Amino acid sequence: MALLSRYGFLAIAVVFHVVYFLSIFDIYFVSPIVGGMRLFPPKGSAHAEAPADRLVLFVGDGLRADKAFQWFPEPYPQNADDLDPRPLAPFLRSRVLHHGTFGVSHTRVPTESRPGHVALIAGLYEDVSAVATGWKLNPVNFDSVFNRSRHTWSWGSPDILPMFQQGAVPGRVDAFTYGHEFEDFSQDPLELDYWVFNNIKDFFAEATRNETLNAALRQDKLVFFLHLLGIDTSGHAYRPYSKEYLNNIKVVDKGIQEITKLMEDFYGDGRTAFVFTADHGMSDWGSHGDGHPDNTRTPLVAWGSGVAAPVLQRGSVAAGHDEYSLEWKMDEVQRHDVAQADIAALMAYLIGTEFPANSVGELPLAYVSSDLRDKAEASLVNARQILEMYCVKEELKKSKEIRFRPYGPLSGENNTAERRLSDIRTLIDTASFEEAIEESAALVKTALEGMRYFQTYDWLFLRTLITVGYLGWMAYALTGIINIYVLGGEERPSRTLSGVTFFSAMLAMLYASFIISKAPLTYYAYAFFPVIFWEEVYARRHSIAIGRRILFGHVTSGSSIASILVSTTAYLGIVFSLAAGYVHRELLTLLYLLAIFWPLSYGTSFIKKNILVATIWALSCLSMSIFTLLPANKVENIDLIMAGGVLMLVIGVAYLALEDRILTSWSGECHGAIKPVGLPMSRALTGAQVGLVLLSVVVTRSSSLSLQAKQGVPRGNLVVGWAVLVISLLMPLAHRLQPNNHYMHRLMVMFLTCAPTFVILTISYEGLFYVAFSMLLVVWVNLEHKIYIFGRSKGDQVNDRVANKRQTLSGLQACRPLSLADARVALFFFVLLQSAFFSTGNVASVSSFSLESVYRLMPLFDPFWQGLLLVIKLMIPFTLISANLGILNKRLGVAPSALFMVVMAVSDLLTLYFFWVVRDEGSWLEIGSTISHFAIASLLCVFLALLEGVSAMFIAGVEVDNGMKQGGSLANVRVGRTGRLDVGEVAFSP
Repeated sequence: MALLSRYGFLAIAVVFHVVYFLSIFDIYFVSPIVGGMRLFPPKGSAHAEAPADRLVLFVGDGLRADKAFQWFPEPYPQNADDLDPRPLAPFLRSRVLHHGTFGVSHTRVPTESRPGHVALIAGLYEDVSAVATGWKLNPVNFDSVFNRSRHTWSWGSPDILPMFQQGAVPGRVDAFTYGHEFEDFSQDPLELDYWVFNNIKDFFAEATRNETLNAALRQDKLVFFLHLLGIDTSGHAYRPYSKEYLNNIKVVDKGIQEITKLMEDFYGDGRTAFVFTADHGMSDWGSHGDGHPDNTRTPLVAWGSGVAAPVLQRGSVAAGHDEYSLEWKMDEVQRHDVAQADIAALMAYLIGTEFPANSVGELPLAYVSSDLRDKAEASLVNARQILEMYCVKEELKKSKEIRFRPYGPLSGENNTAERRLSDIRTLIDTASFEEAIEESAALVKTALEGMRYFQTYDWLFLRTLITVGYLGWMAYALTGIINIYVLGGEERPSRTLSGVTFFSAMLAMLYASFIISKAPLTYYAYAFFPVIFWEEVYARRHSIAIGRRILFGHVTSGSSIASILVSTTAYLGIVFSLAAGYVHRELLTLLYLLAIFWPLSYGTSFIKKNILVATIWALSCLSMSIFTLLPANKVENIDLIMAGGVLMLVIGVAYLALEDRILTSWSGECHGAIKPVGLPMSRALTGAQVGLVLLSVVVTRSSSLSLQAKQGVPRGNLVVGWAVLVISLLMPLAHRLQPNNHYMHRLMVMFLTCAPTFVILTISYEGLFYVAFSMLLVVWVNLEHKIYIFGRSKGDQVNDRVANKRQTLSGLQACRPLSLADARVALFFFVLLQSAFFSTGNVASVSSFSLESVYRLMPLFDPFWQGLLLVIKLMIPFTLISANLGILNKRLGVAPSALFMVVMAVSDLLTLYFFWVVRDEGSWLEIGSTISHFAIASLLCVFLALLEGVSAMFIAGVEVDNGMKQGGSLANVRVGRTGRLDVGEVAFSP
């Protein structure tokens, strides 16, 4: 095999998976923003004015609905009475019981600050890719309630306010923000909210002295926005059930009470409306982002001018309540739930502005106190605004389609939009207000379904195209594996004129349709890959036939066929059980328990000969089976952190003390000069790595205790922590000064390189997992090698004609061809790959990996660098896998990329499955989970290709015990074009 073929294959794998990962954003999550809509002014009865002159919007960032309304003991009790449960937000509770309307606002994924605020204030749900711009200025300008207002003043976070200021008419939105240095997770988050409340108090105090400001504040259509980040920060740092989080709710409630009184005293006209809500909730482990109900259910309380009074049902449970809200002790007050985008429509209506241009919110009439005529007029305007978006999308799609298929419910002579609007106007003019409201609501739903129709217009075609592409990739990968690693790359493609013509015509037809429909450039890539893949598979049909004869030539009897069928079924069963494992982590526990008995399948003679390795394997599998039974939602546990760190330290010290004995005993009969002893510089560097582990344990304990005491992270700890992290990761470069090429030494260097990082960035049992996982990998490599040698000695490998011979692959050292048994090795690797990700994390979303640990290195809020630190931690187990697989490749004598390529071909079975189950409708938990599952499965395939490069660097120059010495030479095999095996002898020194 030429080197170009090997690395070219990996490059194609990366490009293909990256491009096809983007497909979900062209299929499921296309941006809903379009332009060119007309705006419709609000209408009411002839004498009516806007329900309110001004509106105050309070957003308690990261506040869950249940925590806002539940009863708790005093977070910081002073006496026995404080232990009795009570509402932590008594002022908001008084608004619910006596002054306004309340409910639960249901958000969509991603449950992040940016998309949450966009839904609240602009009334539109950004596509899920908006999570990538969660803390950035808006890449696409969108209309908002702030932009519709006469003027908006806002106070709060510099990560939220500017995107609404810069996206509005210049000068219309004023934003007052604190500095980024305030967003320090090691400090008291209450200061963030105190800053907001104090600054708005100062603002109105200034208005009493500044006539210009006072005059501006006396106008109508004004909005005041208070972004309160303290609750979110408390939740991230201490979790939503902590006393810090609960106390922050009290502070926010008290601040809202003070601002409400300030506004009422300043204006004294009763023309102010108030809305309190949150952008998203928070999980029990202090994170958000996915579709878990704790992240998607937020409180909504509205009161003041234009807001309906509470609907009470004394002595019974009012409408709208369920088990979730019964414990709030407000079940006599009717609960009115809304979609988050509905809040934008409510705010626009209250101050009498046009609805934002891209708003899909439905005006929640239960929250407004207007009469039926005004409600009917407002409903009609709401319907006209949403219908306008439908019409723009219809025209846009019609202009691009060759054979346009209109949306049925809004097409035809009697169902046109104009006809239905005219019918509603007639109902209003004839005082049939309730019927008009019902018809407007029905028209809104129809228009939204129509927009959904155009949003999914190309789904069937694109999903089919992507499916054919994934199947083509798997077929192409397997064909390439057979051609390169079984046949030696000597079988040339066999193309025919008819075949080339057919595939060229298919590509030309697809591209022509894309040109006519003005499709995005990504569509061309989606079509290019399946055509190219399937053309290559067709051209290599002879290679497939020869490979089948080589790999399955021994399958001739009925029993052998049955054995292959059973093995294949079990193989696929394990692969798809991993898909179920994304939801039920316990399945990984079951797989590990079954793996304990794997060595027994080779008979008692193998067990007797390798009893020590088999025993260690069983203990390693048993220990790994525990982690997926432990809670994924972890809280900081310094004792477990220290236990993991000390265990790493003990292993390092033991290796230093026994290095010569360990390397000598693991050298075996390796052909070539291994130098297990006599490398003082290498030993000194290893000792330095052990010292770094010790230092990481000490500084992590100190930093954690300091953070728990709310004293922040001492500057010295930050310096030492960063120094340990960086130096430890650079230590492999220092080992090049006097390299020890023994593979066990290389593995120990890798273990000690990553150990300090895992100590510093762990919050619970992850360090213990790191030790157990590292041990399992080393034992796996040794056990696979012994099984391979055992099979050769018995002469009963699955493919005897291949296993006992070697072939010279062009451009590489002598390597044996792949056999069917190697598919099992690849399966084990794939299971370990999944375990590396899910053994310590929640399968629903990466958001479950708590940011709490990164505060020890970066207490200031910086999502990019904090996320990068977290990714480094997540990547460490994968790095260990790649290193061990590289060693295993050499010990089994296969080409470096061979097993990686087998796994890449097999793993896309999961990717394709998760692609088809991605949902953008249904419960937010289902939506968020399916997105996360596809992303993880798809990007793991990309990461596999990158890991191959890591593995290649790691094993460069490494010396292993292949255990297959045959008089100083090894059998070499070259597979000719006819499929015959030409046997020769070459010296082998891996």
